[in-house]
Amino acid sequence: MFRRNLLFILATTTALGALALSAARARDVPKIATGFVANILCSETFVSGQQPDRIFRETTAAMPGVNLITWAMDYRVDRAWKETTVTLLGLGRSHAVHREGLGCYLDHGGAVAEIAVPSIDVKSSQVLPDIAGPSVVTSANPQLAAALDRAFAEPEQPPKRATKAIVVLKDGRVVAERYAEGYGIDTPILGFSATKSVISALTGILVRKGALTLDQPAPIGAWQRAGDPRRAITVDHLLRHTAGLALGSSLQASLSSVFEPVNRMKFMESDMAAYAESIELETPPGSQWNYNDGNTVILSHLIREAAGGKAADLLRFARAELFAPLGMRNVTIEFDAAGNAEGSSQMLGSARDWARFGQLYLNDGVAGGKRILPEGWVKYSASPTSNAWVGMGAGFWTDLGDSFGAHYRTGHGWPRDAFFAKGTMGQYVIIIPSEKLVIVRLGRSPNGPPEADGVFGLVADVVAAAGDRAKLAGGN
Repeated sequence: MFRRNLLFILATTTALGALALSAARARDVPKIATGFVANILCSETFVSGQQPDRIFRETTAAMPGVNLITWAMDYRVDRAWKETTVTLLGLGRSHAVHREGLGCYLDHGGAVAEIAVPSIDVKSSQVLPDIAGPSVVTSANPQLAAALDRAFAEPEQPPKRATKAIVVLKDGRVVAERYAEGYGIDTPILGFSATKSVISALTGILVRKGALTLDQPAPIGAWQRAGDPRRAITVDHLLRHTAGLALGSSLQASLSSVFEPVNRMKFMESDMAAYAESIELETPPGSQWNYNDGNTVILSHLIREAAGGKAADLLRFARAELFAPLGMRNVTIEFDAAGNAEGSSQMLGSARDWARFGQLYLNDGVAGGKRILPEGWVKYSASPTSNAWVGMGAGFWTDLGDSFGAHYRTGHGWPRDAFFAKGTMGQYVIIIPSEKLVIVRLGRSPNGPPEADGVFGLVADVVAAAGDRAKLAGGN
């Protein structure tokens, strides 16, 4: 009898605890939903130069389930003050503010770190050869032109693809590109989680310089107490999403994802890094794979500290060591109110800038004869992570290994050696060493079904067209 009562008490306590947790998270839903929309509206209005109504319509349409609450959302864009405000039934008010050179941040009402924007002469620092001239490159290859036609065409049935930009590089030169109305060569486009791959690159540069070490405990002050099991988390764990922190998952952009703690970090906390670093372990470091934005926010904090300790130091480091050498001229990294780079999802760059970044990886981390990334870093980045069923390496997704994701993509025409930066709602920087190709596709597509963004067909079409080298190189 005692045993039965004890089990009943434990089960009841557990159920009530779960219910209380669910209720607490449910209270966060309006703030998280409005924060997501406010930040995107701000970034793409004031950095990308797009129309707010189009941004709102396409973003909410690409997120499963959000149509259930879209009718109750109200947004306001103040062009004079460069601010956006979003509410849900008058609740969960979120306010995003634009700062010149820094993009947008969510203002939660507290102190905001001042960030001095460093001046770096990109043109004089560029070592990567130019990938194209000043005009949009149209392909002389009918097969490749048809591939872009198909990628931009909307299917007869929803969902829409909303493709914004495609750039194809072959042997380091743009051989075809196309842009949606309102977008062009210099338009900065939000990469969402493709930003994680840029943070991986910055981590690699610091590893090359000896400022960070892959297999040693990450130097996070909050984890240094004796007996704290988080002291075992390494930089490699953070890059591979095997750190084990109980932040939930960031795999989906949907209404259901608002319940994940990681989204409280992103849309309700002024200091994202401090929040992520305060979370306890769910699994021992290195034992399980769990993709979440907190890992990359913590990496961004490590980069800031290694670069000098201030947000401006991180920005100066990124520009001097990565963006300027590659000629990435239209890049904006966004920060939270505390001055942490939001390295999990908030970098904007032109499609050509994203292509230049991909070319660095195609060139094994070398640009114009100068080594940017450590020797072996590209191979490490593409090496598969154990138990990552989607097929993920260290900061990049990968078709190498035996994962479900790798088999699925190769079964749909992707080369086996392809690896790529990927952002939610259809952002891709795909590197295919065997074909000497970089394919950039940016848009606003739902994450499912997998064929919704048209990228499977695009990759297969471009690889097929790449076989005709003479015609492929015939762009203007």
